[in-house]
Amino acid sequence: MTETLSIGGNTIAYDVTGQGPLVVLAHGIGDSRHSYRFLAPALVAQGYRVANVDIRGCGDSSLGWDGYSRTDIAGDLVAVVRHLGGPAVIIGQSISGGAATIAAATEPDLVTGVIELAPFTSAQSFDLGGLLRVKRFRAGYLQMAQVIVKGSLANWTKYLDVAMPVKPADWDDELARIEAKLSEPGRMKALQAMCKSNPGDAGTQLPKVTCPVLVIEGSDDPDWADPRAEGEKIIAALPRGLGELVVIEGAGHYPHVQTPDQVVALALPFLSRTLARA
Repeated sequence: MTETLSIGGNTIAYDVTGQGPLVVLAHGIGDSRHSYRFLAPALVAQGYRVANVDIRGCGDSSLGWDGYSRTDIAGDLVAVVRHLGGPAVIIGQSISGGAATIAAATEPDLVTGVIELAPFTSAQSFDLGGLLRVKRFRAGYLQMAQVIVKGSLANWTKYLDVAMPVKPADWDDELARIEAKLSEPGRMKALQAMCKSNPGDAGTQLPKVTCPVLVIEGSDDPDWADPRAEGEKIIAALPRGLGELVVIEGAGHYPHVQTPDQVVALALPFLSRTLARA
């Protein structure tokens, strides 16, 4: 059942299932909490209380927010954890990986661990060499550039095709769901605003994190020429000993959708360690 939390006159939609220590799920841009349709029930079955959130401007959450940065999203996630009674581990994908980092750095009593899936958590630089060398990266970059400039839903769906090299069995229905939501007035504008936001706000918070962080990258993620190097950069910026990097071979930008069993297998021991005191 969808619940809502009012923040500054806007609303964040989420649902809560299960009993036990709290895990908060936050999806990436242009998506919704349905992105975690495979992960959420698996975590509930293992004894966790799972809050699955539509980040601001997405899914059933409202439009009209003043900003769509990682810092903004982090504030919403902290509000959800506080409302539900933390502490919690936050699992964040793409933009929400960076938001989870900020939440952990700024509210260490509420966030006891972070799992970042294909995260944009560090400042990005233009990688001309990567564009020339790596076809996968070039294909994703060209589609995303048109999404950012034109707000084109057609280019977004083409990006998704590259970003998920192997599709789940329900992909046709899921793609139709995504297209229908992004066709609503204002939804694509929110996506564009997130695309234009600078992940540097998350990067500056990495040295301030005090809880364990698990970064999961897909080897075939089109958002970087070298996804492993991107993950290593995040780990290096964290205080020594807090970060762990795992690269799932063949996965793209949505490992929790493409390879959910592997993500669950990685997440469970991390959750057991970091939520032991919750």
